[in-house]
Amino acid sequence: MRIRRAAIAAAGLGLALTLAACGQNAAAPSAPSASSAPAGGVKVGVILPETASSARWEGFDKPLLTAAMQAQGLDADIQNAQGDEQKFSTLADGMISSGVKVLVIASISSESGAAVAAKAKAQGIPVIDYDRLNLGGTSDYYVSFDNTKVGELQGQGLAQALTGKQGGQVIEIEGAPTDNNATLFHNGQENILKPLYDNGTLKLVQSQPIDNWDNQQGGTTFEQILTSNGGKVDGVVAANDGLAGAIITVLTKYGLNGKVPVTGQDATPDGLQAILRGDQYMTVYKPIDQEAEATAKLAAALAKGDTAAADAIATQTEKDPKGNRDVKSVLLTPQLITKDNVKTVVDAGAVKASEICVPATQAACDQLGIK
Repeated sequence: MRIRRAAIAAAGLGLALTLAACGQNAAAPSAPSASSAPAGGVKVGVILPETASSARWEGFDKPLLTAAMQAQGLDADIQNAQGDEQKFSTLADGMISSGVKVLVIASISSESGAAVAAKAKAQGIPVIDYDRLNLGGTSDYYVSFDNTKVGELQGQGLAQALTGKQGGQVIEIEGAPTDNNATLFHNGQENILKPLYDNGTLKLVQSQPIDNWDNQQGGTTFEQILTSNGGKVDGVVAANDGLAGAIITVLTKYGLNGKVPVTGQDATPDGLQAILRGDQYMTVYKPIDQEAEATAKLAAALAKGDTAAADAIATQTEKDPKGNRDVKSVLLTPQLITKDNVKTVVDAGAVKASEICVPATQAACDQLGIK
């Protein structure tokens, strides 16, 4: 079932200030700093998309990419477009003009990403789509996670949480319709949940994408759907931890937090805290250090013009239906995280215990041996 776009009516629901404060993810812990890049290292440009909807880009990806690129002897210029497509294009123009040997882009939309990739290709610069595949583009390689699997884990988590609740009513708050990952997440969710909707085990109330992954808009939209459904909801598919946080704010307003399972993604400190509190049922952990390392190795091979070595790294493919092509890819494995295995994320070094073990969650941390 495709994501359906419904008109979102502007409504004064009194949540704007609350969601602005609570709907965002807190800054994530940084990776250990790496030594300075070697003088005269091969120049690589990296553009990240934004900081508003998720803490991962600056808190995880930037430091991990910096360390991984330096380990490969690359001098990486890592910039963030802050959700501005014009800035994304301007940053790319500057990097291309500066003579980068490889361009790595986590685009805001497929359109802007494809346009940037075309400019780079015209200058003979190989492009790696990072985390998000640009549909209809020309990028040579793609490094991400199995994003359909991410959605399947979200669907599995919600189905697990609603076991025995016949006819449970589900609201889906999805990611940006311009982000191919959001489509893949939804497709994965549908692989698990649509059969349950079809046989009446669960009931889909509404599925709504959220432009720009905007957490505040996600919370407001969720409240509109909730109130139009008479205040009834048994489970919520939230496409990432930022949207989950905004939804939990709404559920708290109605006294439903902790009673209605909510999914998430990214294993952010805020998301993990919400799981330990019992307000969020699950998240999806994606080892971004593996994504950064694979990208750096691929960039190093491409910077040397060694496509055979690059192909040996990117041994999978991802379908670009708009461009009718298969893109050489590295697709990493995500992991479902519930309260019982939050410690896994800490043990992996992705977050620090101090980031998630706060007064409201300390008892849960003690019980789970997180320290």
